[in-house]
Amino acid sequence: MNAPAPPPRRDLYPLIEPFQSEMLKVSNLHTVYFEQTGAPSGRPAIALHGGPGGGSSPEMRRFFDPAHYRVILMDQRGCGRSSPHATLEENTTWDLVADIERVRTRLGIDKWLVFGGSWGSTLALAYAATHPERVSGLILRGVFLLTQAEISWFYQSGASHVFPDAFDRYQAPIPQDERSDLVAAFYKRLTAQDAETRLRAARAWSRWEGETISIAGPSALPARFNDDRFVEAFARIECHYFMNRGFFPSDGWLLEQVPRLRHIPTRIVHGRYDMCTPLSSAWALKQAWPEAKLDIIHDAGHSSLEPGIVDALVRAADDALLLPRW
Repeated sequence: MNAPAPPPRRDLYPLIEPFQSEMLKVSNLHTVYFEQTGAPSGRPAIALHGGPGGGSSPEMRRFFDPAHYRVILMDQRGCGRSSPHATLEENTTWDLVADIERVRTRLGIDKWLVFGGSWGSTLALAYAATHPERVSGLILRGVFLLTQAEISWFYQSGASHVFPDAFDRYQAPIPQDERSDLVAAFYKRLTAQDAETRLRAARAWSRWEGETISIAGPSALPARFNDDRFVEAFARIECHYFMNRGFFPSDGWLLEQVPRLRHIPTRIVHGRYDMCTPLSSAWALKQAWPEAKLDIIHDAGHSSLEPGIVDALVRAADDALLLPRW
């Protein structure tokens, strides 16, 4: 007897435009952009973009049913439509956590669903650890705990063995005698006075992630990874955060916070072949957090737009509307 066919995969909801957007002054230096999409009286959800430094994209609105969700996107400090562009000053995890709270207060929201992928999952966990009373649920994709082991895997040695061709292009701007610490070598160039030096390093750094983000490999390089304005903010801000170990008090700090978060309904979605943030990070989070549900997508990498990842995230957001504890 044949097993029943699996249900068809869900796709993204149709693209809609924001019903409100604003530039919010968060310090003497920084102004952040945020927007609202969907139903003004719907369930509040904030979707946190990756990077850090990646900026939000229209596709992020499309994981949520616009008839039932009030979706908030925010461009984090220094990227997207926020200003000043690519600035590292006053740009830490805790500045971003405070900015999220400023947006929540500005909008008069008591609690919201927090959705984040890659660095967005890092920031979602940091926010939840700081303000657990403001989080009604978490949806995390491509879990990144920002440990030294994860940084070394992707930026020094690990993913390099799977994508050696792309890795050679990544490390090309760095002389042989500096390649024992590629993050430090890139940071030196990404913060150099010479604009061309910064841009060459930013292009190489960003393209490495762009070429490994999908199981399709370098052929699936997203268009924005060829945009110099995007790559400048993306590379500079990412490297700044990684040099500072995410501004966390200790390596593995996010895992240490899990006992305070276990009451929050949580869904984790992770691609089996994720090269940017290995599955071991999501697995470690699940072991520390038995109540969380982990969906391993067996035909996906890191990209949020791979079909299996889209299906799982859309279902997770739909489920959050229907089930009190999923």
